[in-house]
Amino acid sequence: MTADKNQTVPDDMKDFVAEVESGARNPVGAVPKNILFFVPLIWTLFQLWYASPLPFIFNVFVLNDTEARSIHLAFAMFLSYTAYPTFKSSPREYIPIQDWFLALVAAFCSAYLFIFYEQMSARPGIPTTLDLVVGVVGLILLLEATRRALGPPLMVVAAVFLTYTFFGPYMPDVIAHKGASLSKGMSHYWLSTEGVFGVALGVSTGMVFMFVLFGSLLESAGAGNYFIRTAYAGLGHMRGGPAKAAVVSSGLTGLVSGSSIANVVTTGTFTIPLMKKVGFSAEKAGAVEVAASTNGQLTPPVMGAAAFLMVEYVGISYVEVIKHAFLPAIISYIALVYIVHLESCKMGLKGMEKPVTKTAVQKLVSFVLTILTLIIIGGVTYYGLGWIKAVAGDAAMYVVVPLIVIAYLILIWLACKVPELEYTHEISKLPKLRETAQAGYYFLLPIVVLMWCLTVERLSPSLSAYYATVVLIFIVLTQRPLKGIFRKNSAPEFAFKMGWDNLIAGMVAGARNMIGIGVATAAAGIVVGTVTLTGIGLVMTAFVEFISGGNLLLILFFTAIISLLLGMGLPTTANYIVVSTLMAPVIVHLGALNGLVVPLIAVHLFVFYFGILADDTPPVGLAAFAAAGISGGDPIRTGIQGFTYDIRTAVLPFFFIFNTELLMIGIRDWVHLTIVIVSAVAAMLVFGAATQGYWITKSRFYESLAMLLVTFTLLRPGFFWDKMYEPYNERPGVELLQAMEKQDENTMIHLVIKGETLDGEEYTKALMLPVGQEGVPEDRLREVGFEVIEDDGKMIVNNLMFGSNAERMGIDFDQEIVSVMMEADRPPKQLMFFPALALLGLIYFLQKRRQTPEEASRLQL
Repeated sequence: MTADKNQTVPDDMKDFVAEVESGARNPVGAVPKNILFFVPLIWTLFQLWYASPLPFIFNVFVLNDTEARSIHLAFAMFLSYTAYPTFKSSPREYIPIQDWFLALVAAFCSAYLFIFYEQMSARPGIPTTLDLVVGVVGLILLLEATRRALGPPLMVVAAVFLTYTFFGPYMPDVIAHKGASLSKGMSHYWLSTEGVFGVALGVSTGMVFMFVLFGSLLESAGAGNYFIRTAYAGLGHMRGGPAKAAVVSSGLTGLVSGSSIANVVTTGTFTIPLMKKVGFSAEKAGAVEVAASTNGQLTPPVMGAAAFLMVEYVGISYVEVIKHAFLPAIISYIALVYIVHLESCKMGLKGMEKPVTKTAVQKLVSFVLTILTLIIIGGVTYYGLGWIKAVAGDAAMYVVVPLIVIAYLILIWLACKVPELEYTHEISKLPKLRETAQAGYYFLLPIVVLMWCLTVERLSPSLSAYYATVVLIFIVLTQRPLKGIFRKNSAPEFAFKMGWDNLIAGMVAGARNMIGIGVATAAAGIVVGTVTLTGIGLVMTAFVEFISGGNLLLILFFTAIISLLLGMGLPTTANYIVVSTLMAPVIVHLGALNGLVVPLIAVHLFVFYFGILADDTPPVGLAAFAAAGISGGDPIRTGIQGFTYDIRTAVLPFFFIFNTELLMIGIRDWVHLTIVIVSAVAAMLVFGAATQGYWITKSRFYESLAMLLVTFTLLRPGFFWDKMYEPYNERPGVELLQAMEKQDENTMIHLVIKGETLDGEEYTKALMLPVGQEGVPEDRLREVGFEVIEDDGKMIVNNLMFGSNAERMGIDFDQEIVSVMMEADRPPKQLMFFPALALLGLIYFLQKRRQTPEEASRLQL
């Protein structure tokens, strides 16, 4: 008999997560308890309906984006007042009458756009008195809901921006503006899609909810426990194995988790005690879990909900966001595993005892078979299902669905051939890898469906998550009864009721986890609305340019500090929205003035990375406090140690700003991709050794400095190469079409464009233009979203497609293409790898001479 999985997380840790993530109230009365159960459940059902194609099939309850956002925020606001107490000292066992009143008023103000949508559409113009009252009350209640759910920081930031909007004339001259009237402000913030109900809330409504629900249902189904135990079975026997397993299991759960804090609590309950058992101190055990869990937010496909916001803000597809974010996240995780290994070597730690010892040949065969299995699964998903799509066309669904059902039944049958996974958070004996992995292969099916919908069917992220969630719901409901049939066991744990209870619990938990994200995206919309209403973005550009002296490296440093400071109090999503809105255009503009064309996705990932790192940065890092609560260590020391492990993550953004190949931009072929991946992984491993002061023995200071130089060269070989060879040939803008014709497919071309603002001021900026499939250059330009015409020896933009990538990049009518920067014909910059590797070989030789036999044995995995 397996233990109930709710026992895996101690009560005090569940209270901590509830307080931070889903609401600290747990009323005892029947009415409030049912309200806090059924309202989140109804919210989930509404989101499933909205994401599905059913409204259009039956033509029932079809909502536009604005109406859906209004309902979404109404649920989030209502639950903010009922699930979160006013203060820490406020009652938690019941909901006071004033909170009921505020919850209903907040829900009405949020739903106002939905309730009166037709009337408001029929009377555009000056808002009515009721409109203004609802707008003012709604904004005030949104700020209070934000304070309750997320703490004061985001509320303060939003209030400061509101104050700036209405008191512009009284601001210091450098940031003063003419201000906005109450009517104009409320119309902008509350009665349109420029402020609270803008893009950020739209992403929360349309995409984020479905992925958070998907992760919640995976956890409810038992996939979280499966990932943890599989990681332990595969890595627990290695030196410092529990810590390595913590990294991998946190990475796996982080794939679908929207919260680093919940990730710490979920996996840390297993991992931290085991790390302490093999010799890690309380602070280091907590720090490893914190570093692994915060890095989970950097890993596609969810990325703390920021991946979906990037789709809207950067203007590229969701699949493209995943592609660009994938390599930095993976090499960062590989480096963390290696850092844990070096820590274990320095301390002389051992792993857990393995059930069966394999020979070297058996280990090699097992490793190769594992890799081949992953390749086969990936190949079958992409090429196999892709082939079905090519042959069956629109009827592919009728072929794929039966195949998924058959695969599910086979995998459930295989799972029943091995013992059930335990749900206790004590692992006294290392489980067998084959049996552990076999017990949950079927959990991968919803992920396969998700990737198929995204990459083969090319469906929207929301619809892809919907179909994957439908498959997951089917699994949650049927896995236990089917296991009961295959095992010929009628115990209560194999009853349909258990699956039904898990499904409902997962749906309620998914909605409650969305409360904070819902109000955070709405409150962050105030910041975005202020930028568009007041033009503070231009002021910010001038200010940062002034304090940095126009130096791009200083600009990046200031942006990193701002992101860290904001991230200490703001959740991932809100921090990303605020900093990317204010700082991303600054980096792009000032980078162009410095002669560096920075892709917008690189800038957005830059600010996102540093916002994530705030989760383990003292004195506020909540993930560190959660880990310390489990380990018994000091939270400040845990946060500092976690940040030292995360230094490798902090340097990566600086490198991919200057070397966009790390984001898989400008990759020509598979050989080029392989070189980029291998060099990036090697660089991060060397960096890990340099920062730990230990490689094959304790490093001397000059060896650590030399390894940092090797890291720099491997990650940015162009720095030295550009000193010897000019990277680009500048051609006049009239040669744009010829350049487009010569450019390889799926690469980037650099442009310098000139135009005029509405005030008649001339400006020049540089940008990177994506070049699609080979073909007629005019067609390649149309694919980006604009057309050009040659006029009097100048290349002019004479047509722009609305909503295209070109418009998002800042291309506009009548702009002049001043010049085209084409890559120069020069030796490959990767030749710099040879002296770097030679230096690394010298360091290895020096350390090998000092290495003791004991140290040599420690380096074994």
